Amino acid sequence: MKLGVAVVSACLMVSSVLGLGCNRNRQEAVIMANDADKMIALNPAGAATKYEQATKLDPTNHRIFFKLAMAYRKTEDWDKVASALSRAVQIAPKYANYWFERGYALEMQAKKKVITYEEAKEPFQKCVQADPNFADCYEELGNVFLWTDDEQKALENYTKAIEHDPTQIRYFATVADLYLRLGFVKEAEQVLKDAKGFAKPNDKALYGVHVLLSQVYQERDQTNEMVTELEAAKAVVGGEGSEAVQILFNLGSTYAQLKPPRTQEAIQMLKGFTQRACKGAKAAQYKTECETSQSLVARLGGTMQ
Repeated sequence: MKLGVAVVSACLMVSSVLGLGCNRNRQEAVIMANDADKMIALNPAGAATKYEQATKLDPTNHRIFFKLAMAYRKTEDWDKVASALSRAVQIAPKYANYWFERGYALEMQAKKKVITYEEAKEPFQKCVQADPNFADCYEELGNVFLWTDDEQKALENYTKAIEHDPTQIRYFATVADLYLRLGFVKEAEQVLKDAKGFAKPNDKALYGVHVLLSQVYQERDQTNEMVTELEAAKAVVGGEGSEAVQILFNLGSTYAQLKPPRTQEAIQMLKGFTQRACKGAKAAQYKTECETSQSLVARLGGTMQ
């Protein structure tokens, strides 16, 4: 007997014996879930408790199970996210977004080495079965195949993500990055040039496209083209965030190694990087880049003062 049928039958049986109404329970569950909706932004843990209570009142309402999962997602309690979505997909297997979120929760658990990446494959496969146009499912399925050392399947799914939604420029960058790691420089270049044709002005995802193209040109010793792409990446990312910090090092170190070097620009970029990345907690993360920056600035005759 299917879960939904079993629960409804049990509810009807209890109703006939004790005089309790299933409809009343369902209504109360919805009211409780609505109350939780108002709490979730500021108190996701409290909202989760209410959603949990609502699922006990009406174990057939897949939407409440989904809301419960999204509350646990906010606190990154991935085991409980996956568990709630396991119930949701049992009740409503045609909802592709339920499969997607369950797969993502399992993927997050796999990253923490709680489970294997193999366990995340089925939900993403079920997702694309339920909705063949769900581009993010192809991307995440590609990630899982990559983590299980199947580069060919990863490429196939990343490419399908592009086919189903070419406006998401990050898909192109993901494909190109894998091509570069596999040594297919020409293929990576073509994908990245295709990405530029689909990108909207000021699309932040172009940062990755420009950085990867700079790597293509670095492989070919095309220094001028490499600099052009790094400068474009800097223009895209602006002045805030980790990418804005990283590009200072990438561009500064490239300026420093030009023949002749663009000395003042290199020193300015590397000093800016050092000030933002080489102090406090970030220093360990950027240890190699910090040491390289100091060496390059000294070689160029500058100081970090």
